[in-house]
Amino acid sequence: MSNLTDVSGPLSHTATPDEAGKRIDACLAEAFGSLSRSRVKALIEEARLRRDGTVVTAPAEPARAGAVYTLDVPAPVSARPLPQVIPFDILYEDKDLIVLDKPAGLVVHPAPGNLDGTLVNALLAHCGPGFTGIGAEKRPGIVHRLDKDTSGVMVVAKTQLANDVLTAAFAARDLDRAYRALCWGVPASTTGEIEGAIGRDKRDRKRMAVVGHGGKYALTRYRVMRAWGTSVALLECRLATGRTHQIRVHMAQAGHPVVGDPLYLRRIPATARSLTEPARGLLLDFPRQALHAARLGFAHPRTGMALSFETPIPPDMEGLITALEESSGRPR
Repeated sequence: MSNLTDVSGPLSHTATPDEAGKRIDACLAEAFGSLSRSRVKALIEEARLRRDGTVVTAPAEPARAGAVYTLDVPAPVSARPLPQVIPFDILYEDKDLIVLDKPAGLVVHPAPGNLDGTLVNALLAHCGPGFTGIGAEKRPGIVHRLDKDTSGVMVVAKTQLANDVLTAAFAARDLDRAYRALCWGVPASTTGEIEGAIGRDKRDRKRMAVVGHGGKYALTRYRVMRAWGTSVALLECRLATGRTHQIRVHMAQAGHPVVGDPLYLRRIPATARSLTEPARGLLLDFPRQALHAARLGFAHPRTGMALSFETPIPPDMEGLITALEESSGRPR
């Protein structure tokens, strides 16, 4: 069998009558031999498979006898990220860890579509060669993450001790985390909880969703910090669990999607009509989810000392708040 990392370029296979009805990912993995089923599945979900020229994105699609399937396998890339000098704001640093204020737009670790220019690349340049072996090879020191377009406080491990202790703390939720989110509409209760298991959206693999079966339990607690009529609210959100896109999914499920959310805000909210211009235009055109990781507190992995860090809402979100205040006639 060929080395998996050597396989690249378009691979074609014509489905036989015996293969008809089989899952296409299993069928192609068997036909090509040099690719695992999980690899084929991932490539299909990245829209790299064509059936007689038509893109296929469902790995479970039944194979069609006589159809020509072409799988575009990208050229292999190094599993090890390279150092890149990218500035980032450091809030605290010692021999065990770094606490930083991640700006919106910075991807945390390399992944398909973002193979460099990430926080990990910046950390490798900042910390030097010894940082490479901390934790996973592709994401050294990363004990938690923020979405690309979510800003705010992150902690990164610089030693294996810190990596292990902080990873366990995040898994046990033994820390203090608070987010700020600008959401459409105002919850009926000033404080509350949103509960619902989260899993992959079956209709769109890029999205997560509250699901009835197969998801992971999730609980978000919120508090209304400020409201502008019934149009928009500034919420403090705390995570009792840590699922992918949890705040974004739960707030959308509750009817209060995060302002600017490119995945979970699918239509113009009715409450936007009550805003005056230019506030309405600024909020509807906001280019990212208005979500900020404002506070992170944890015990130092070596000394046990309580550490807490807080960063202000970034200027782009502050601009929305200023526009909302002016729209409501309240001075800042």
